[in-house]
Amino acid sequence: MKVASTPARELAIDVHGIVKRFGDRVAVDGVSLRVEQGQIVAFLGPNGSGKTTTMRVLCGLLTPDAGEGRVLGMDLLRDTIRIRQEIGYMTQSFSLYEELTIEENLEFVAGLYRLHPAREHVRRTLADLGLTSRRNQLAGTLSGGWKQRLALAACVMHQPRLLVLDEPTAGVDPKARREFWQELHALSLAGITVLVSTHYMDEAERCHQINYVSQGRLIVTGTVDEVIARSGLVTWVLRGGRMDEAERLLRAAPHVDQVAPFGAELHVVGRDGPALARVVRQIARDTDAQAEPSVTRLEDAFIHFIGRGAPDRNGEPA
Repeated sequence: MKVASTPARELAIDVHGIVKRFGDRVAVDGVSLRVEQGQIVAFLGPNGSGKTTTMRVLCGLLTPDAGEGRVLGMDLLRDTIRIRQEIGYMTQSFSLYEELTIEENLEFVAGLYRLHPAREHVRRTLADLGLTSRRNQLAGTLSGGWKQRLALAACVMHQPRLLVLDEPTAGVDPKARREFWQELHALSLAGITVLVSTHYMDEAERCHQINYVSQGRLIVTGTVDEVIARSGLVTWVLRGGRMDEAERLLRAAPHVDQVAPFGAELHVVGRDGPALARVVRQIARDTDAQAEPSVTRLEDAFIHFIGRGAPDRNGEPA
């Protein structure tokens, strides 16, 4: 029996060679990207790397100086006003009115989007984001997690097809972060595409696609497993013995690219698997430690890509 293939999703973003300059500074340098509808896509990179500028260009908030493509089926250069009408944008800092209640803030946003009937849109959004019981609370008295939830409610009330979130969970406790990501995955299942910048590796691991941006260039893109595999890294873990001595010896040893303490363990990373194994086992014996191979983490892969720099012509890091 022939099994039917799963149809490919429609592309929400399909752009090529995007460049954005601010004076003499190139903030986005030749970025090309394809994102399927309903995907959650993470942008990672150091502060000032260009990830926020890249996201703002992709959603029509900034006009590129070069490049072309389509977002939500619309031309990135000619249809920017239409694209903006289909996005919800959440800044890193809370941008609603702290002296208004949750409900009053959402009523104000409903007015900006000319939603009718406004009360019904507000009621539905309060219920969808679990804010109904707090609707009369002043926004300024909310914790970071509840402010984040209110900001998300304001972004999705007009039912956008694309969400752009700039470090939305910075300074938020782990429980609130987990609940926020549950909301994002619910939106993704409803077909909404999400672009999110983050410094948290555990958040990146929740995404369908991750993109590492450095100096305005897209260094690597793919799923978590693809990015880790592309790094070509091998990881070992050392436990017990004389950890201080082991760490000192490993940092000076050949074939060792990274050494990082994690509690009572040392994580050792390198590219030459057989050579790294010999070095780690020898140092483990010399320091009375135990050594065993482990799984390479996303954080290790990104540190590796930072060191390797810009991609070559085939899109792989040089």
